[in-house]
Amino acid sequence: MYLVVTRNFPPELGGMQSLMWGLTNELSKNFLLKVFADFHESHKEFDKNSSFSIERIGGIKFLRKYRKAALVDEFIKENKVKGIIADHWKSLELIKSNTKKYCLIHSKEINHKKGSLINKRILKVLNNVEKVISNSEFTKNLAINCGVNADKITVINPGVNPIENLDKKSVQQVESLLKIKSPRLITVSRLDKRKNHEKVIMALRNLKQVYPNIVYICIGGGEEEENIKKLVKELNLESQVMFFKEISFNLKNALLASSDIFVMPSIIHKKSIEGFGIVYLEAAQYGVPSLGGKDGGAPDAIKHEHTGLICDGNNLDEVYSSLNHMIENKRYSVLGKNAKEFVLNFEWSKVIEKYKKII
Repeated sequence: MYLVVTRNFPPELGGMQSLMWGLTNELSKNFLLKVFADFHESHKEFDKNSSFSIERIGGIKFLRKYRKAALVDEFIKENKVKGIIADHWKSLELIKSNTKKYCLIHSKEINHKKGSLINKRILKVLNNVEKVISNSEFTKNLAINCGVNADKITVINPGVNPIENLDKKSVQQVESLLKIKSPRLITVSRLDKRKNHEKVIMALRNLKQVYPNIVYICIGGGEEEENIKKLVKELNLESQVMFFKEISFNLKNALLASSDIFVMPSIIHKKSIEGFGIVYLEAAQYGVPSLGGKDGGAPDAIKHEHTGLICDGNNLDEVYSSLNHMIENKRYSVLGKNAKEFVLNFEWSKVIEKYKKII
């Protein structure tokens, strides 16, 4: 039996949650599993439909981690457990058992100054696990620079599940909303500085002159929402930018599938870095190529000039010229076709084989 100890798990939404669900679900087809996950108010229905045991730990956040660690240690004493797979170094920090441990790393959570107190805590955990599983080459190099033992690190890119058929009503709704809008750009992410919506919108001002029917679809919410909406208004782009915040999974997929280019030229903001970018793969599954930023792990998810483009997200001219290059002569169609083939390599049924070799 293996244990999955995670702070991030559905029905809560997010990239980390999707990653841990995909990994756990695929592992459960090969091993007996038990999951220790944080409490979520709507978890009962979700957990009931899962094919493996999920134990939810609630309470005050500060105390929850102590309680979860104690429950894991107690379970290991009473059961034969071969290993623990964790989503985050903090998920392992308080577990006392000597059972083999495997920890995923993503970038932002380890990006702290070498020698700082938190860096020392991170290294105490990661340098004492069986394997550190990095989501990209970028994150691996970041970890080494932070002091993680290079011999312990293995790069395994996140996987994706095969896509399901689109909901017909949602597709009709999208076509009704977008009508003659073309080309169609889209970003699905939190509205924060790192995702770089600002540069995309500034580039859109110039693209609008060449492509008057262009539209930019922003799905998500976040701390930068008001600033981004203010910029759209200042640049007179209200007719070109559409915001969607709390929408259904079906509508999100229909909007993504109807788009021409996925745009997220991420940058480094303070300690926040894009370690990989599962959303690039999700777009590729619908034949949508991506524009990603060079700072971070996007080059693992986007094959430059084959499934999309990589640019310097800090350089407005590069963001604009990259988008214009993809739009000209509908180059995004060829790139999208390549992306749809490329993403097959990331299906969980293939990615899980790399995990099986490790554990």
